[in-house]
Amino acid sequence: MPSTVVESVGTLGTALSRRFPLGVSRLAHEHGADAANVAVYAPDLARVVLCYRPPGGHWKAMLLPDVTEGVHHGLVADMPAGSHYGFFTDFDTTSADMPEVDPEAVQLLLDPHGRYIDEHTAPDGTVKYTSVRMESAFDWGTVKRPKTPWRNTVIYEAHVRGQTMLHPEIPEEIRGTYAGMAHPVMIKHLTDLGVSAVELLPIHFHIDEPHLHGTGMRNYWGYNTLGYFAPQVDYASAEARAKGPQAVQDELKGMIKLLHMAGIEVILDVVYNHTAEGGQGGPALSWRGLAEQQYYRMKDGRYVDTTGCGNTLNFGNPHVIKMAMDSLRYWVEEFHVDGFRFDLAVSLARNGVHEFTREHPFLLAAATDGLLASTKLISEPWDVGYGGWQTGNFPSGWSDWNDTFRDKIREVWLSDRAAQFDGHHHGSLGKLGDALGGSAALFAETGRSPMASVNLITAHDGFTLTDLTVYNSKHNEDNQEDNRDGHSDNRSWNHGVEGISDDPAILVQRARTARNLMATMLLALGVPLITAGDELGRSQGGNNNAYCQDNEIAWLDWSLDEEARTMLAATKRLLQIRKDFLAEQPSSYPARGGESFIHWFGADGLPMTDERWGNPHERVLTMLVGSPNGQVDGLAVFNAGITDESVVLPANPRFAQDPDGAPRPYMLRMTTEAPAWDDDGEPTFSLPRSIALVPAGQAVLVEANTVQIYRNDLTPR
Repeated sequence: MPSTVVESVGTLGTALSRRFPLGVSRLAHEHGADAANVAVYAPDLARVVLCYRPPGGHWKAMLLPDVTEGVHHGLVADMPAGSHYGFFTDFDTTSADMPEVDPEAVQLLLDPHGRYIDEHTAPDGTVKYTSVRMESAFDWGTVKRPKTPWRNTVIYEAHVRGQTMLHPEIPEEIRGTYAGMAHPVMIKHLTDLGVSAVELLPIHFHIDEPHLHGTGMRNYWGYNTLGYFAPQVDYASAEARAKGPQAVQDELKGMIKLLHMAGIEVILDVVYNHTAEGGQGGPALSWRGLAEQQYYRMKDGRYVDTTGCGNTLNFGNPHVIKMAMDSLRYWVEEFHVDGFRFDLAVSLARNGVHEFTREHPFLLAAATDGLLASTKLISEPWDVGYGGWQTGNFPSGWSDWNDTFRDKIREVWLSDRAAQFDGHHHGSLGKLGDALGGSAALFAETGRSPMASVNLITAHDGFTLTDLTVYNSKHNEDNQEDNRDGHSDNRSWNHGVEGISDDPAILVQRARTARNLMATMLLALGVPLITAGDELGRSQGGNNNAYCQDNEIAWLDWSLDEEARTMLAATKRLLQIRKDFLAEQPSSYPARGGESFIHWFGADGLPMTDERWGNPHERVLTMLVGSPNGQVDGLAVFNAGITDESVVLPANPRFAQDPDGAPRPYMLRMTTEAPAWDDDGEPTFSLPRSIALVPAGQAVLVEANTVQIYRNDLTPR
């Protein structure tokens, strides 16, 4: 007999039960608030037993009485909000008797549509999970989603926990929490920086992989989802956790509300490509025990793994697509989320024979759904399967993380410059021009503009911006995998010394290179993505795969030494320049074909030709970004060489003209060469407004490894 008393209960009747919506949902008013419809997809099972425990009560069991098209469903009279529940399926299907089950001794199967997951330790010491019924009420007041246009969007990729764990001005009890992320000090940092959206690493409920058990490490990044509708509980404050599920959910909603009040969008990094159940034969926690053959990609009875995580969800099955769509809508409707970044998104768009297709029903459904179409849909356009690299190939309505941009810009400022110093072959500046133009050709086939390009230099996965300039090789020894994990092709350059250096000349060049990388990303067409901490010069000590480091290796350092303050000042200045320029452009800028407003020149002030684009000895590129109305133009000079250069600022007859047709002079707005210092002894890149204007056609000195940014308009400032 079970050690826990389980009462067998009947149903309210099958006439009113329904197969949709899946999960636990309200009934009509006459049944009372405690009554619920329960529905779960389990097409290969003859019977499914619901086990539930009302708040303060004891466990009860009920056989879901009806099955419609593979969905088991029934009505429950006494399952109020806060009830714990799960499904039991491991019993003799030949017997008509209710099975005996001890919910404290077995792992009940979680509801794939469950809104909350409780984690607790059973009497035998094992960790158990149960779903919890939730209410959705929350006072949003008059706060609305910001709905920032793509062209004005600047994304900041952050980890809820790591963002605030070390922040001295945030109360200790809320560091590393949703409340900490929404603290006024953190919101001020984001708004002062100039970002428009935070892209949060996974906040869906996730667990650690088995190989991390006993190592003292955990899945810090969170790409191991156990619930697509449930928030990560341990990102809530201790106070909220103590109060219970509703307080945890409310703290997360409160974070989003406060960010929205500051005009900051919230984008969630979501992992619909695989689940935390791992490889074939692993534990049955939810999907595997309910409908393994339907939920996971299979071939000849074996899992098809295109994620490298042991399993891949089968988006060839309409029920999997519906689960993902229901989850996305839930986060938009109930949490007011502004968009999603889809991890390993190619796996979500593979057809019945496991091949990628941009016409996949899920991609089209998400992009055309009446609710989701108003959000930002961002693909990580690759996975580890055959044909897994698909950058630029997602359909209209989607934007792609642009790894081509990342690799080309790293080469220009890092590996190519290292090759120059070593006297080795290096590439031309054609790749710099392509990247600055938003990789227009890469997105043209799908009819998308450079606004579909999410430009990044770094992300959570890989070297930080600082580490790109400090390390030639990864140093992942702390991960306890003998440094075998993580990417080996980083296109980084240590500037002559591996790791920490006290050589002033090396430190100056490393800092300048980091500013150049940031400047190039923020000056390019497309949507920039800044990795949290890059604006502070954060280092992970050369670890380029800190997925398991929930400690100072991965957390942001807020001590703000001189180097950090200098990088922060440079990033703020660059974002302000970008914002000012875009604010004075017409709403159509840059529309499809907007790259035609960019004109390219060499160091001599003459236009670039095909021959010059392919010449590796050309190390200076000047980009003149004109506007359709000719009122405001921007000019950026990139010296990616190892020698100082005299550069002629172009006198272009089409752009940069006064009403009388005379070329307008250029005003230097920023240089990445070195900071100035204000009256308070703080670094600044805001040059005095009284700086002399440079006439068009005049030469200026541009130091090696430097970006200079100019502006000319009818009212220079």
